Amino acid sequence: MARPRKFDEERAVEAAMRAFWRTGYEATSTQDLCAATGLGRSSIYNTFAGKHDLFRRALRHYMDERDTALAELMDGDLPVKEKVRTVLGWAVEPGPDDPAGCLVVNSMIELGPHDEEVAGMLRRSHELRVRIMRTAFEAARARGELGPGQDPLALARFVTATVSGLRVLARGGADRATLESVAGTALDTF
Repeated sequence: MARPRKFDEERAVEAAMRAFWRTGYEATSTQDLCAATGLGRSSIYNTFAGKHDLFRRALRHYMDERDTALAELMDGDLPVKEKVRTVLGWAVEPGPDDPAGCLVVNSMIELGPHDEEVAGMLRRSHELRVRIMRTAFEAARARGELGPGQDPLALARFVTATVSGLRVLARGGADRATLESVAGTALDTF
């Protein structure tokens, strides 16, 4: 008879997500995951079938959280410029416990070129974010908040690329003034 689990699986996924986010997939050892989650090696392998499975779960958790927040923001009542300011602000000033950069961007660079499964996850999440923003920008254009010549799809891709660039700059050690300057320039588009 199998012993019941004595840990919160979601909390373990969250802790693993932060470990992968800080150091990347390859640099995060199983021992690092044990330390981060408080689980033993056997618990990690019995529950998650290994490091790669735990990484996929952690990445999915990260993307779901961020995609949900983006959808809620873009579906809200704020003017479009304030919505974009908020999205850029998330990249300029992440949460106090968040590592620098972005797990999606880091994974795209590290694993995307050679891990088809992870690349597919990243591509689907990217397409979802672009679709969420495009829909909001189409509605803003219909309300007259954007000019008729402003392409909602191009704007959605632009904001997505700018956020990714901000995350890379942050990961590289850029100071807040630099990040705010880039975000401000992007915001001028709206």
